Amino acid sequence: MVDYTNTRAAQRPAHVLSWLSWTHFLNDGIANYLPGVLPFIVTSAHIPLTFAGTLMTALGLGQGLQPLSGWIADRIGGRMLVLGGVALSTTSAALIGWAHPLWLLLCLLFFTGIGNTAFHPQALSMTRSALTKRPGVSMSLFLIGGEVGRSLGPLGAGFVVHRWGLPWIWLLAVPLILTYPWIVRAVPAQSPRPPAGTRIRFTSHGKPAIALLLYALVRSATVYEITTLAPIVWNQRGGSLVAGASLITVFIGIGIAGNLLGGTLDDRVGKRIVLIGTSALAVVTLMAFMSLSGLWEWPILALMGVALFGSSPTTMLIGQDIFLENPALGSGIALGLANALGAIMAFPLTYIAGIQGDATTLWILAILTILTIPTTFWMPLRGRRR
Repeated sequence: MVDYTNTRAAQRPAHVLSWLSWTHFLNDGIANYLPGVLPFIVTSAHIPLTFAGTLMTALGLGQGLQPLSGWIADRIGGRMLVLGGVALSTTSAALIGWAHPLWLLLCLLFFTGIGNTAFHPQALSMTRSALTKRPGVSMSLFLIGGEVGRSLGPLGAGFVVHRWGLPWIWLLAVPLILTYPWIVRAVPAQSPRPPAGTRIRFTSHGKPAIALLLYALVRSATVYEITTLAPIVWNQRGGSLVAGASLITVFIGIGIAGNLLGGTLDDRVGKRIVLIGTSALAVVTLMAFMSLSGLWEWPILALMGVALFGSSPTTMLIGQDIFLENPALGSGIALGLANALGAIMAFPLTYIAGIQGDATTLWILAILTILTIPTTFWMPLRGRRR
């Protein structure tokens, strides 16, 4: 449970949620701007499309430590992981403009992912504990902060790089610098889980945790691949850098509606309907994206965003329900580990797109999405509450 040492925050849960969402917005905005400037980096560094996925993999690889970060968060409590995580991800991402050697760029992208790793599990655990009424909607509102950041980050980065050049990417860190003192005051403390508390039952949690991980990593791989391919292909066809970045803004930005819709439906109709329904819509939009181009890409990507992000609140709650005795660990598996594995998958998928064409990669993702539907029958979908 959460022990709020900040009395004002304790009396106003909405105050806690608003600042956590704002911090999530800033963290995910600067930590995920890479797709908006990826065509510029690939062209200027002479990186072939077959290896462009390595940059996205480096960005997401550090997030594989989120289960460990979640376990640590529940053990030590406090709020250092939230405050330190957003500071690390912002600093690393702001320095990318000066990372001329490729190895330094990969290192900064990796440390950006480490910052994400530190931030997310504890922030998710705080959100779940602070707002016990309508947890699906509450989790959606927190996640929406991050999705808004992820949608505007690429567009903002594309505009900055197009106008002033890559070294000026540090401008995206200014909002955090200006508001960090208020974030420090508003983010509540979290009590550590007592050493004598309930131990994590890995044996009984194994099957549902694997089912959740398989489901979530395919969604993550699809998101990574779409955000990698869409702006690069658009740029190769003669489109501008800012327009290519706007594809990601539409994809993730409209996905916010799916995020909120998924959280609302989770509270009303149940988790399985949300998981299967969003999977079906994802398959349909992936197949449509294969056959359509030009202006059609915007509405198709918008619907795909609704499908892929609509299950996020549900998978987050399921992860916390599976590991009820260590909810931050469950959040780390549902979000961080799945994202890391999805980022790793982005490399071979992008390589296949460079050799066989993007349609082959999209077919693979559609088939994998269909194969994950049976995993929903292995997950706890009744929603245990603390």
